[in-house]
Amino acid sequence: MDEEIKNEEVVNDEIKISDDVIAVIAGKAVSDVDGVAEMAGGFAGGITEVLSGKKNLSKGIKVDVTEKEVKIDVNIIVEYGIRIPDVAFEIQNRVKKAVETMTGLKVLNVNVHVQGVSAMAEEKNDEAENNE
Repeated sequence: MDEEIKNEEVVNDEIKISDDVIAVIAGKAVSDVDGVAEMAGGFAGGITEVLSGKKNLSKGIKVDVTEKEVKIDVNIIVEYGIRIPDVAFEIQNRVKKAVETMTGLKVLNVNVHVQGVSAMAEEKNDEAENNE
């Protein structure tokens, strides 16, 4: 009898996952996608990375959580020469899968905002060709 009561208590408890935790999960998923040069974040996020020396995985991620659902906005800078729709589609799939698997929340939207193109890879290739 006591065991039944304890089980009911557990079922009635609530688990609240911080927006920051969801943002880090999404950021890690994005960082694993080929073609993403970096996350596009605000000025404060860049300073935090410089001062701490650590990569901020939630940089460029905005999370809107309701009780059992989440909407995620991802701001990225893509590498030059990469097909943007392919990168965006891969980000959407990986973020949705990672967040749903780890949190149990339903991901309604993963909106990918391309904020720029990094020509760093192109410049490195040009330098390598000039040095040969």
